[in-house]
Amino acid sequence: MPDPRKPALQPTRILIVDDDPGQRSLLDSFLSGQGFETVLAASGEEALERLRTAEFGMMISDVRMPGLTGLDTLRRARQEHPVLPVLLVTAYADIREAVGAMRDGALNYLAKPIDLDELLTTVRQATGLSLSIPLKFNSDKQLPAHIVAKSPLMQALFHDASLIAPSESRILITGENGVGKEVLADVIHAWSPRAAGPLVKINCAAIPETLLESELFGHEKGAFTGASARRIGRFEQANNGTILLDEIADMSPPLQAKLLRVTQEGRFNRVGSNTELLTNSRLLAATNRNLEEEVKAGRFREDLFYRLDVVELNVPPLRERAEDILPLASAFIAEFTQGKARLSSSVADCLARYSWPGNVRELRNAMERAALLSLGELIMPEHLPAKLRVAAETAPAAEAADAEQLGEIERQAIVQALRKHSFNRTETAKALGISRRALIYKLQRFRQEGYEVDPA
Repeated sequence: MPDPRKPALQPTRILIVDDDPGQRSLLDSFLSGQGFETVLAASGEEALERLRTAEFGMMISDVRMPGLTGLDTLRRARQEHPVLPVLLVTAYADIREAVGAMRDGALNYLAKPIDLDELLTTVRQATGLSLSIPLKFNSDKQLPAHIVAKSPLMQALFHDASLIAPSESRILITGENGVGKEVLADVIHAWSPRAAGPLVKINCAAIPETLLESELFGHEKGAFTGASARRIGRFEQANNGTILLDEIADMSPPLQAKLLRVTQEGRFNRVGSNTELLTNSRLLAATNRNLEEEVKAGRFREDLFYRLDVVELNVPPLRERAEDILPLASAFIAEFTQGKARLSSSVADCLARYSWPGNVRELRNAMERAALLSLGELIMPEHLPAKLRVAAETAPAAEAADAEQLGEIERQAIVQALRKHSFNRTETAKALGISRRALIYKLQRFRQEGYEVDPA
């Protein structure tokens, strides 16, 4: 007979268990926005107490927690709730342990950084909701007018950003140099509840290592030679706002340890001071390197990587979003000529044929040069850098053959990676060094072209 003290079963009520406030905030914000009722617990002990007093359709728990771990919590929950679906969230190093937990009754596991599409699909399956319900989009979030996002990849990227921005979670922004990682950080801050607060940016690669600690945390008068007065650091400046640490992979190991403390506790000391200070800032980190590879090479702390990599947003290179090239070029020309100049059709052809290794930054520089040389009138091929004109002179037939050959190589590499990782898209995307969203987009394109990219 059901316990009258407990409310009726609530299939859409989800218990979220994590000792990391940023991770709790991410899951809470995202799932609440998708129509689920969420209840939060900061420990395994608190989660078990919640389970005793309410009914849930599902529990999502981190694996690594002080006190009762996620696996301990799973085993104890199973004693009183044998059919409760439990989803484990795990860092890469915990995968083997998480797979073992499946034998203890875990429904599934998700590897960090969490893929929101994969999370939503798993939750809907567990709670019995239709998988055909579209992902809800924050329609009140409008892109600033100066941002161009015509390509499906960029639209998907800002779609994900709109879902993540309202949370307090840390975000790792990845991508090649010049793709626009800082622009994405601007949008995330503008769409967050902290928009009225400061957005503080610091390039870790542009400041000498001996000065970076002082830049981040500040210093007291006399802390070192030249410290003639107290200086407020960037974390203090970013209080109640957002701080972006760009090129974070360039930070030295000793400083990484101090940054870890800030991400865990929000506490730090100015250089030359024993007084602890608190910061209530949201941390965004950006890098053009593969941090997992940096961890394996011993150049980046594993614990800091997992603290930063709550959710990852990958900004695709310009060559993968050809739909954005001409709109971006037109926007830059309008900016540099106050709307007086326009692109000739031959220039448009040059821009489309070039591979843009320097990404959006290179495109902007090329358009600034063209605006100057054209004297603000019609932009012609002779106003472009020579390497762009050379790309346009490539024989169309040879170019098409090369493109077809490269396309076939790419398809074979993706299919091989899919098979190697048992068609797990998240692991395949990691192995290929692209975002899961980019992989899905490529697979859709391959299917439309008639290629088989799904398991038999």
